[in-house]
Amino acid sequence: MQKLVLASNNAGKLREFQALLAPLNFEVIPQGLLGIPAAEEPHHTFVENALAKARHASALSGMPALADDSGICAHALHGEPGVYSARYAGENGNDQANNQKLIAALANHTNRGAHYVCALVMVQSEYDPEPLIVQTRWYGELVDHAKGDHGFGYDPHFFLPELKKTAAELDPAQKNQISHRGQALGELIARLHRRP
Repeated sequence: MQKLVLASNNAGKLREFQALLAPLNFEVIPQGLLGIPAAEEPHHTFVENALAKARHASALSGMPALADDSGICAHALHGEPGVYSARYAGENGNDQANNQKLIAALANHTNRGAHYVCALVMVQSEYDPEPLIVQTRWYGELVDHAKGDHGFGYDPHFFLPELKKTAAELDPAQKNQISHRGQALGELIARLHRRP
């Protein structure tokens, strides 16, 4: 079994990655278990932040690392909260506060279109000159009232018209098949199989 450091301490992300990577014989270890502090995320794009996090985790662990930077982009708000999704309501905000701020910001907008973004980066070492980089989107709409008990983040407000459910109403296995993170990981795995 190959060990892989996950450059995140987010329990929701850890559950999703462990479930998605277990069949491929990867043991996903959260960086916190290795005493690795969170990396700075000073960049304005998901890809740059994910790459910084992956290199940071690999440098401090000496192992391959996987990082994602993900968030939600509201079309009426020109892509906000974007890379600031996790701390939209402030550094000490939580999912509920972030959701409340986003729904309030959309109060006077009729365009409720939004998409989740996942930038996924895997490095073999800190200075890997060829990191595997994947970026995917998952489209939906933002609704005022939260529904569902699964998922995390903005999932209770992220409505999927074709399924007539929010992301938080989906069974976790179903979400993993169609979500931005599931799509990104599927693409990353396909590229890993093609890599010499």
